[in-house]
Amino acid sequence: MQQELTIESLSDRNSILSIVMDYLFDGIYIVDQKKKILFWNKGAESITGYSYEEVKGRCCSEDILNHIDENGKLLCQYGCPLTETLATGENIAAKVFPLHKSGKRFPVYTHVAPIRNSKNEIIAAIEVFQDATNEEQLKVLQEKFNDFIRRYVSETTLEAAIENARSGETERTRLRELTILYIDIVAFTSFSEKNEPDVVVKMLNDVFAVCCLIIREEGGDVDKFIGDGIMSVFADPDSAVKAAVKMLEMLGELNEGKAEGDGSDPINIRIGLNTGLVLQGDIGSPDRKDLTIIGDAVNVASRIQSQAKPNTVNISDATLSRLSDQSVFDFVGDVTVKNRIEPVGIYRRIED
Repeated sequence: MQQELTIESLSDRNSILSIVMDYLFDGIYIVDQKKKILFWNKGAESITGYSYEEVKGRCCSEDILNHIDENGKLLCQYGCPLTETLATGENIAAKVFPLHKSGKRFPVYTHVAPIRNSKNEIIAAIEVFQDATNEEQLKVLQEKFNDFIRRYVSETTLEAAIENARSGETERTRLRELTILYIDIVAFTSFSEKNEPDVVVKMLNDVFAVCCLIIREEGGDVDKFIGDGIMSVFADPDSAVKAAVKMLEMLGELNEGKAEGDGSDPINIRIGLNTGLVLQGDIGSPDRKDLTIIGDAVNVASRIQSQAKPNTVNISDATLSRLSDQSVFDFVGDVTVKNRIEPVGIYRRIED
């Protein structure tokens, strides 16, 4: 015959159920309708630092746990899961931050459920909770690592590395049609010879920071930094051209500021774009690889950039043919590219 659940039976430390729950690593406690603690297992003692004798007959709001939510609101006064479960009979899962006996807050994952008697009346509530401190620390560490590593590898590389780690794949190679955008700072060697190293690095970082932001905003990805240049890739040629135009606008504003400020030499850049099939894959040695692109389309983009006049956007005929609006580009001429028999037609944006 099943034992009737009563307040007395729930608080019986010698019952078989109590003995079993004491062997669990999770924290478990039971409260009555007034939220006074009836049962407190060994797991709860270990996680919170409070013994059963210190908490029995008291509410967790009586300077024991004083839970807060992720926004810092005191749950005893606002949105207490125990209160809601006792009132509605619903099961509730939440992430909360109780107060350890030492005075420190820590995260836990908690599940609250009602306890009913044979008449289906709610007579108590049980809360099972797990210490999430290590998981939270790992999450914070992972976020810090991701933020740090994004400074040195492209977003595509990071995402691919995470996906490979999840799937167990070590390498992935595929052919893709992409638009490659090359940026290069004009007369950088001369600038670096006339200025101190910290001035040179600051100039590079200022220009690259804005360019990389624009590339990301337009859906592109920075493949690599090449000295005083950037190679980026786009799935959409229109977005690549839009990014290039924004960069020139940014450069104009930057140079206006320099003219009004320290009067230092203006910064000029060349931009070249080409579209075509490239091989994207993990390139490098067994212990150090980059997710990058290689192929004739990359070489053509580099060549177009090198032929561009300062502060202009030059594109190939392959890129032009894929644009939704081709009217803003004029034909400049053909350029020969190493290892190619046929020359490449170059077009320059009219506004430049």
